[in-house]
Amino acid sequence: MRNRSIGESSSVADRAYSNRVLILITFGFLLIFCVLARLMYLQIFNHQEYSTRSENNRIQIRSIAPPRGQIFDRNGTLLATNRRVLSLALIPERIQDLDTTIALLREQMDVSDQEVQLFEQRAKGRARHDAVVLKRDISSKDQAFLALNRHRFVGVDVTTETIRHYVYGETFVHALGSVRRITIDDLRDLDSVAYRGTQFVGGTGVERFYESSLHGVVGSRSVEVDATGRVLHEIEEQRIPPLQGAALTLHLDYKTQLAADEALGEWRGAVVAIEPKTGGILAMVSKPTYDPNRKLLGVSSDELDEIYSRSDAPEFNRAIQGEYAPGSTFKPVVGMAALQQELIEWDEVLIDTGTFRLPNSSMVYRSWNRTKTHPGGHGKVDMHRAIYRSANVYFYTLASQLDVDLLARFAREQFGVGKVTSFDLPEAVPGVMPTRHWKQNAVGEPWYPGDSVILGIGQGFIAVSPLQLATIATTFANRGAWIVPRMFKASEQPLPEVEDLPISMQRPDEGDAMLLSWEKMAHAMSDVVHRGYKGYDQNGTAWAYIGMDAPFVMAGKSGTAQVFTQDRDIDYEEEELAEQMRNHALFIAYAPLEHPQIAVAVVVEHGGSGSRVAAPIARAVLDAYLVKPQVATRG
Repeated sequence: MRNRSIGESSSVADRAYSNRVLILITFGFLLIFCVLARLMYLQIFNHQEYSTRSENNRIQIRSIAPPRGQIFDRNGTLLATNRRVLSLALIPERIQDLDTTIALLREQMDVSDQEVQLFEQRAKGRARHDAVVLKRDISSKDQAFLALNRHRFVGVDVTTETIRHYVYGETFVHALGSVRRITIDDLRDLDSVAYRGTQFVGGTGVERFYESSLHGVVGSRSVEVDATGRVLHEIEEQRIPPLQGAALTLHLDYKTQLAADEALGEWRGAVVAIEPKTGGILAMVSKPTYDPNRKLLGVSSDELDEIYSRSDAPEFNRAIQGEYAPGSTFKPVVGMAALQQELIEWDEVLIDTGTFRLPNSSMVYRSWNRTKTHPGGHGKVDMHRAIYRSANVYFYTLASQLDVDLLARFAREQFGVGKVTSFDLPEAVPGVMPTRHWKQNAVGEPWYPGDSVILGIGQGFIAVSPLQLATIATTFANRGAWIVPRMFKASEQPLPEVEDLPISMQRPDEGDAMLLSWEKMAHAMSDVVHRGYKGYDQNGTAWAYIGMDAPFVMAGKSGTAQVFTQDRDIDYEEEELAEQMRNHALFIAYAPLEHPQIAVAVVVEHGGSGSRVAAPIARAVLDAYLVKPQVATRG
């Protein structure tokens, strides 16, 4: 019985074991079936989807930034273009000791501390297999050194980059504006597709206003990459070349710009010249200035801080952003407003004794020609003489009788004072043309009669930019007709930015008397320059400085703007004052007198006399544009 029991137990155990094996085998076959079914599904039924995914992981589309459109002056002189620069780049993954490699490179190449600092900033957050620029625009000597020592510097490469290049650097930077590197904030506003791969965007001026046209159309290239993202090779047949941005021709005149830059010299200030018939800006100079090419190659944060903290503000475009009291250059505007309001006639005479007082006031307003031994004044003065002698008392009188709001409306509508006057200079400021309402809001005080008195000679709350002064000169040149100043002249393709460009001049609806007054004002302003050899207090204020040898007839008006409130009872000698306390020197002009071709405005900060300092600068600009160089001939 016991032997049987043992046999039966063994048989039961064998059957249990066999069942478990069968279950495991069945389960194995089920797993294999599931895997085969899944493979069949992936390889046959879903082949296309996963094949596409695999291809996308292996092939990447990378953007090619388009070259920016070129910029030319009116005569075809190239002002802004693009150039390819060779740069020294390091691939951290392939370099065993990065610090040692940089130190060895600095022994043989001119690599500054700032460039090392910028390299470290660029490398942060980048993949280690990415090439990071250490030095841009390396010299041919550096290129030769790297080529000969390639075996010593594994992971050191020479890359190419296309950057903006301004042919004349600092001379034209405030006229053209400049591009800047795209920031994270820019990416929130820019079209991510159109700007994919682009490093630069218009920062200021023309470059900023015409950004959409200058930028071009992005291209693309297909590259094969490995699992880490390294580029293995490019698929040439899938390359789509980018389209270069539109080329712009501006009204700027190369020769006139250079003349304005040279004439202004080391003075701080600005020069703006405009073609009266078209409103085209012929020259725009602001000093001090800076080289935009140097900034594009890369400057450290410390260098940027130094530039931005400079007291003379080289990046500040004084031509369109500077705000100055116009001084006596505003007197012709006051004169025309008084004539329009019929407060005075051309031949009406006032007596200028050198001082002016408002009724029931002890405040004394004095003539500019007062000296320690002479009370000043110009005696019998009519409008014509008041202009060429710049008689303060005459304009004190007119301004005290003019309603300030009517004067402001005339100056704003007729000359653009107190509003942005240009078409395509986005940084231009409106300036200030004060009114009763303006003063109450800005100062919290009512308008006083004394405010009107000093407004009559272009002082007080009024502020204009050099561009607005040039616009005033342009309006006088056009005998009252207004045209919007602009940089753009032409392009070979339509630009969206110029669809609303105003073309023709606008003349206000005026009677014959005002039309005649514009012509008379032209001759009065001409005598500022050309009336000479008449004796004491009879010559034009600028004649001795620019009128004696002028080869053409011009019209002009000088101005001197105070920068601090002077004690009226103290005579100040200009050379005794610290430079920052000296008056600004201003001059506006246009030429020729009949059929004007150019109008110009000059502001020299702390230059002192407008006739002595600013007028010769204006004359140099007029000469450059109007006087053709003599061509030598054989006798």
